[in-house]
This record gives sequence, structure tokens and C-alpha cells, in this order.
Amino acid sequence: MASQQQANLKRQQVMFLIELQLQYSNFKNTLQQLAQKIGDIEQEAEEHKLVLETLEPLPKDRKCFRMVNGVLVERTIQDVIPALKTNAEGLKQVLDELVKQYKAKQTEMDEWKGRRVEILAELWLPFPRFSTFVSPILHTFGDRST
Repeated sequence: MASQQQANLKRQQVMFLIELQLQYSNFKNTLQQLAQKIGDIEQEAEEHKLVLETLEPLPKDRKCFRMVNGVLVERTIQDVIPALKTNAEGLKQVLDELVKQYKAKQTEMDEWKGRRVEILAELWLPFPRFSTFVSPILHTFGDRST
């Protein structure tokens, strides 16, 4: 009976550790996706900036070509510059929002790690048998118990 309880306890502990690892992986994946989106938006904003810097010194009645919904259309520089500026401002706003989301998710993950490390330290480190198993996990989460 006691061995059955120990087996159940060990199974629960292992499931808890697996759940922690899955939650941690989800946080990391979300942060990685946000970072990728931020990089993409930064690149697109830089492209807009370069095009604006190239077009602004040119005569306003000069024709240029712009891609609109996958179709190349002929416009004048005078027509294109306001649209480019509007798009660049929109990209800046999106970028600012993504950076806020990234920082919020990073803060949430740090708080989550802090709570989980405390729980792991309280539950398992007093038991030498489990400390060798839990110590690497604590290190992964950023051990705050020592």
C-alpha cells in the first residue's frame, strides 16, 4: 500500500514537472514568435524609410511605380509619398504595440518562473533523492532559491 502511494506520488511529481516544462516551452515559443514579428516589422519600416529618403529629393511630378495588392501601378511621387508616410506611421504603431506585448509576456514569464522555482524548491530540494533530478530544472528556470 505504501509503495503504491509512493508510486502515485512519483507519478504526480513527474507529471507536474512535465507540465512545468510545457508551460515554459509555451512562454518561450510565444516570445520567439513576437520577436520574429518585431524583426519583420522593423525590416519593413526600414524599407519604407529608405524609399522615402530616395523619393523625397526627386521632382514631385516624376512617375514611379508602386505595388498595391500584388499589382504594380504607375503613380507620381507626389501621390506615393503621403501613402508611404501613412504606412510608415502605421508600422511604427504596430511595432510599438508588439514591443509592449513582448515586454509584458517577458515579465509574465519571469513572474511565472519565480513562482515555480519557489514551489520546486519547497517541494523537492529537501529530499536528496529528488534534488539531483530537480536541480537542473531549477537551473533552467533561473534558480532563485539559492
